[in-house]
Amino acid sequence: MISLYGIPNCDTVKKARAWLAGRGLEHTFHDYKKEGADPARLAAWADQAGWEALINRAGTTFRKLADADKAGLTRDSALALMVAQPSLIRRPVVEHPGGLLVGFK
Repeated sequence: MISLYGIPNCDTVKKARAWLAGRGLEHTFHDYKKEGADPARLAAWADQAGWEALINRAGTTFRKLADADKAGLTRDSALALMVAQPSLIRRPVVEHPGGLLVGFK
């Protein structure tokens, strides 16, 4: 089963969902705004893809962070920020039988 994680209003998430639907690929959708981000799942993704790939540095949420929070990010501090503010997670994250995808193009 394919699981897609993101925010429903995100344009990239909308494109990914349309791409999946256009190919008849069923998937579940996890809405960070309603369901939050699971710390254990984020840690597993970080182990698989790297925490640097998970954090969305281009988004407004990251740009609005205090300089102290942005400086010297580590795996643990980045994961804590992403749990507290799921909008910091690059979108979408897709779990599928063949692995994990972060982002969509």
